[in-house]
Amino acid sequence: MSRGSGKGLSLKDKLDGNELDLSLCDLNEVPVRELAALPKATVLDLSCNNLISLPSDFCSLMHLVKLDLSKNRLQQLPLDFGRLVNLQHLDLLNNRLVTLPVSFAQLKNLKWLDLKDNPLDPVLAKVAGDCLDENQCKQAAVKVLQHMKAIQSEQDRQRQRKLQAEREMEKRREAEQRAKEAQERELRKREKAEEKERRRREYDAQKAAKQEMEKKTKKETVHTRKPASSSRPPQPPRHKPSWSRSVLRVLLLVLFCILCALAACKLTELQHQPLCISVNTLYGDVVAALQNHKTLQNMLQHNSQQ
Repeated sequence: MSRGSGKGLSLKDKLDGNELDLSLCDLNEVPVRELAALPKATVLDLSCNNLISLPSDFCSLMHLVKLDLSKNRLQQLPLDFGRLVNLQHLDLLNNRLVTLPVSFAQLKNLKWLDLKDNPLDPVLAKVAGDCLDENQCKQAAVKVLQHMKAIQSEQDRQRQRKLQAEREMEKRREAEQRAKEAQERELRKREKAEEKERRRREYDAQKAAKQEMEKKTKKETVHTRKPASSSRPPQPPRHKPSWSRSVLRVLLLVLFCILCALAACKLTELQHQPLCISVNTLYGDVVAALQNHKTLQNMLQHNSQQ
């Protein structure tokens, strides 16, 4: 394996049991593909090289149990570094790390950690403490894991709050959309009703105009059929003289005169005059003749009682 490229010499020549020592090889990048071909190499030493970063596929080396990355120039670890779930021993001494990825909290088997000589965030540096002996390094692993789990939990809560806020916002948008659609439906319904009412009024107006036109046409037709003299006002019909009416009038007049003469001869002092005596005698004979009929007799009795 040549310096810098990590290629040319087989890694098997450096494998001693389960330990693979690649320290002091002046590496600029990690030969991940070759390392993945050696699942027996659970202990990997990459200290004292020129590593600035680790490739994302480095986290696929899940067989690693002990990893030494001290005395490099690492500025950050891959975001999915927590995939190395079997890692128990991690040495990051003397790098350029400021923070750790949140996935670091998933290294549940981590028992030993050294973060000395890194420009760590003050809070993280205080949590990690010193790693001057075995016990402190073990405590550092426990405390850092707890700290990263707390950060992960807080991020999860923030993510949940954000998700909840987005859901509520989505619900509000849906409610507003439903309200808008209902308003539009109501508007369309009202416009439809107004259009129907307008068409109904137009229909009624057209029908009334048609009826008026028919009446006017009928009047003009009747006016056209009448003779020219019909324009003069109608005169009351002239009744032809009736001879029966004249005769009836004469008879009524004669009857009235007879009744007046009879009343004068019966009720006044003229009853002793010769003419009235003759009239009274004639009246008596007529009455006597009519009394032979029962109906007339009853009528005469009724009149005499009155």
